[in-house]
Amino acid sequence: MSEKYNKITPEILEELKSIVGPDNMATDESAIEAYSCDESGKVYARMPDVVVKPESTQQVSNVMKLANREMIPVTARGAGSGIAGGAIPIKGGILLSLERMNRVLEIDRINRVAVVEPGVVTNDLCQMVLKEGLMYAGYPMSTETSFIGGNIATNAGGAKVIRYGSTRRHVLGIEVVLPTGDVLELGGRIRKQTWGYDLLQIIIGSEGTLGVVTKAILNLEPAPGDTVTFLAPFPSIEEAVEAVAAILRAGVVLMACEFMDQLSTKCATKYHNTTFPMQDEAKAFLIIQVEGQTPEQLDMYIEKVGETCMEHGAMEVFTAESSTESRNIWKVRESFAEAVRAVDPNASLSGDMVVPMSKISEMVKAVGETARKYDITIALGGHIADGNIHPLFFKPDRIPLEEWPDFVENIVDELIGVAISLGGVGSGEHGVGFLKKHTFMKYEAKSKLEVMRGIKKAFDPNGILNPGKLFD
Repeated sequence: MSEKYNKITPEILEELKSIVGPDNMATDESAIEAYSCDESGKVYARMPDVVVKPESTQQVSNVMKLANREMIPVTARGAGSGIAGGAIPIKGGILLSLERMNRVLEIDRINRVAVVEPGVVTNDLCQMVLKEGLMYAGYPMSTETSFIGGNIATNAGGAKVIRYGSTRRHVLGIEVVLPTGDVLELGGRIRKQTWGYDLLQIIIGSEGTLGVVTKAILNLEPAPGDTVTFLAPFPSIEEAVEAVAAILRAGVVLMACEFMDQLSTKCATKYHNTTFPMQDEAKAFLIIQVEGQTPEQLDMYIEKVGETCMEHGAMEVFTAESSTESRNIWKVRESFAEAVRAVDPNASLSGDMVVPMSKISEMVKAVGETARKYDITIALGGHIADGNIHPLFFKPDRIPLEEWPDFVENIVDELIGVAISLGGVGSGEHGVGFLKKHTFMKYEAKSKLEVMRGIKKAFDPNGILNPGKLFD
């Protein structure tokens, strides 16, 4: 633990116990080990000193007041599904788990909002509002594991960003506990405001460094009309990129458009004990979903997608004939990271670069050159229509496990440099956390970092909340 922080004493533990109750606090190593890492892997694990599980805003506030008074670091955690180390307690101290704050408080059909606590599983909310003829569109690919609070903390995105935008666009209001224990209510059941600095937008995507969200007011969209899913194999990644650009130019409104290379496809289909057509020949697959408000519009989109893909080199265009078939296609895409981990438990999932779509081919080429340069295997997938790619790195047998984190982080650093040179950034949705902190500080302008440090100081004067993340 940093010298600026104090150790947790028996007296502090007793006070924490009085706040959350004895059954909602743990210090035993066997009970807290699960909170020491996220999906970036156990190699990055750091043990907290204590795990507390509040069930109300007041309890969160009381924990923060205690921590701020005693100079104890606090790391808030949702589902732990992140892969940038954002929820890892690298300074020890208090791990504040929000898993018990898991209620959907209200579905307001008139204002088209859901009011939820941060521990709500994203997919649970999606299914609940769908029964009301509504949709929560601000979700990532990990809908079945991620919590709403974590999505807000990282401004998570997913397959539908091309149509609906990332999480930021769908958070209308929050209740947030500051590191001092003060509680702010930001935004509300409104969709526009010009009323001072927009603190709501500063909190969203701040990776738990500025405050702990304890309630969120989320925008709901009308449930989509009829949809159709396409699967299109291509002989090259470059042709797949050109096809997507052409589809967008043709005026097709894409609900989702995803990409997988041959390796990621084979890993994911094996994981689900299935196959994609032509997966031994195709070098790239597009998974495309369109929505039609009328049968005529849907028919037009179906025709344009099929024709455009074939004109730009698709080997074939397959159309899902049922909702079950569509779901099976999407399961392959959604689980490709888990599938890679099933092949190699030490694979790194931290790649998350985003570039302008016109630069995707150059970015993909750089990934291939990097794989050859370092003699490693890289699987590739991503949200191709918004320029976000996810290279996943297999650990070579020749590299000892203890050397692997530094080795792969240097590669990610290099690829982020390429992305920035192409007009992009180092993370489209996973965040900086601490895995990419050195790279973030390396490439960001000093003046911008100083502004961010000033914001951090204003929210967290003692630097106790999620320390060691984003920047020093």
